[in-house]
Amino acid sequence: MNTPAQFAAAKRRGEKIVFVTCYDAPTARLVAGSEVDAVLVGDSVAMAVHGFRDTVAADVPMMALHTAAVRRGLGPEGFVVADLPFLSHRRGRGALMRAVEALVRAGANAVKLEGVDGSEADIRHVVESGVPVMGHIGLTPQHVHALGGFNYQGKSPEAAAALRDQAQRLQDCGVFSLVIECVPRSVAAGITRSLAVPTIGIGAGPDCDGQVLVITDLLGLDPGFKPRFVRRYLDAATQVSSALDAYARDVKGGRFPGPQETFGGEESDAAPPARRAAAP
Repeated sequence: MNTPAQFAAAKRRGEKIVFVTCYDAPTARLVAGSEVDAVLVGDSVAMAVHGFRDTVAADVPMMALHTAAVRRGLGPEGFVVADLPFLSHRRGRGALMRAVEALVRAGANAVKLEGVDGSEADIRHVVESGVPVMGHIGLTPQHVHALGGFNYQGKSPEAAAALRDQAQRLQDCGVFSLVIECVPRSVAAGITRSLAVPTIGIGAGPDCDGQVLVITDLLGLDPGFKPRFVRRYLDAATQVSSALDAYARDVKGGRFPGPQETFGGEESDAAPPARRAAAP
């Protein structure tokens, strides 16, 4: 299993780190058989799975539910980071630690927290409690209302300097890694060079120590959503639609179910195979 120490070692060796964001057991099972290094269970689940307009709708029960599903699909060896959702770390130390506990008990190896202002003591407390923390700067979706929307960050010299300061403060708090989202390549590259901990980019250029993409985006499951920083590796929306149409035509044409899918005929009446057992 990958660990924070191994991610740090990968940075020192100049080896790229690959994260993918996913939310369910079947997808995590596919990730487990791939060359991807780690999984982020993002609060983007509120948008990608539940259809909300932003990530603010995610709460701790939602994140714990999806974290547990990913853990079961990924198996015990995979490295899972779970997002602390909107305001879960801004309601006092007790609420923060209850949220962290819920996510770790659900199967997370680490938690991710957006921003740093007002959270430095809490980040240190979580780290000192034995739970690795991943930071997140740049476009922080939980702050979408304060940011005025899902906007590119760090464009001015002052904004870039603020991002560099946030990154350093997060490292000083003990984070094991840092997501940099939607900032200019030069800003992300400078932050990456300045830090000992790995940076994971999304919309931050190729100079980060690793990259993360949401699995529904890289598979092209939502044809209406394609931000500039996404590369589609599959046109799954078209393929799934074609499969659904073929199924509908077969049903309407009387071709499905056929003898091989029917019990009580000439084909074997053996019991159907049980679904794959979930990981403990």
